[in-house]
Amino acid sequence: MNRFNQTVKKTILALVCAGTIAALLAGCVTTNKTVKTDVFFPPPPDEPRLQFLTGFSSERSFRQREDKSLMTFLTGEKAAAKELNKPYGAVAYDKKIFVCDTAMGSVLVIDLQTERMGMLEAKGEGRLVTPLNIAIDRADGTAYVADSTREQVVIFDKQGNYLAAMGKKDEMRPRDVAVGADRIYIADLKGHNVRVFNKTTREFLFAFPQGPGATNEQTGLYMPLNLALDTKGRLYVSDTGGYRVQVYDGDGKYLRSVGEQGDGLGMFARLKGIAVDYENRLYAADAMSQVVQIFDEQGKLLCFFGDPGEGPRIQILPTKVLVDYEDVGYFQKYAAPNFEVEHLVLVINQLGPHKVAVYGFGHKRK
Repeated sequence: MNRFNQTVKKTILALVCAGTIAALLAGCVTTNKTVKTDVFFPPPPDEPRLQFLTGFSSERSFRQREDKSLMTFLTGEKAAAKELNKPYGAVAYDKKIFVCDTAMGSVLVIDLQTERMGMLEAKGEGRLVTPLNIAIDRADGTAYVADSTREQVVIFDKQGNYLAAMGKKDEMRPRDVAVGADRIYIADLKGHNVRVFNKTTREFLFAFPQGPGATNEQTGLYMPLNLALDTKGRLYVSDTGGYRVQVYDGDGKYLRSVGEQGDGLGMFARLKGIAVDYENRLYAADAMSQVVQIFDEQGKLLCFFGDPGEGPRIQILPTKVLVDYEDVGYFQKYAAPNFEVEHLVLVINQLGPHKVAVYGFGHKRK
């Protein structure tokens, strides 16, 4: 018993001393705050429309604050933090960012409220192998994950429970999925088309382009990889093999093309993810030029952002771009005092310090 009491006394004394030393050090240490450099696009003297806000590649860099838990204080060791390995597609929903990680074979869930990273625990029939892209039905939270190895679109409910899988082996090679009011659109690399299903019954309806339109140089698809729907129900398809974005109405009628092959403005070399905002502006990421270009509703180039290089401008192998109106409040604090963020633009990079890069689209306050 005496030995136990002595051990307790020593432990208490050690904790008290540690706390005293920590307090003394805190009073003596002076912090050298680095001056933040705001990065805007387009650069001056043009009127800024986007600002780089922040970027992260792990739970620790996302939280951007020290772990002050008792266990860390006692042991000096920080709890293991989840990290993005090789992200590809993503979607923002319900105060969370869902990121498909092809190397981990899972969907990471970044909770903006708790500042923690979780994981979609998919097992059994719902086990994911190579998730490329994810779409979430905002009506009920149903998640659709395009898995390239399974060659299926795997479906989960809002709680992450497995519901079903669309497609059979060798039937299609899904690369992305988009969810409309009553239809599901799947980019099929095998058929060089978009497959359309009834959202309620998941019954296959039709595919497009088809017939003469499928082989027509202007209206056809060579390598459909990513999808996006606008406010008018039009479907945008990033055709990597055609170096352009193809635009169709909801029934698959060809409307227009945006972009062409090349390395100049308004051109694409390795087109990847696309997104459309509420004003029907098109955002298109290119993994070769490492930038995202923005086009108006008629396909006219407005600006580009994310110059390759070092520092906050860097983007390395961008694969996905998404627009987020719901979570501005979580990132407005990173904006310049005179810059009002209207919506967020998130870019997913496979390499570099900012595998999730967050930009604010907005305007200067008057």
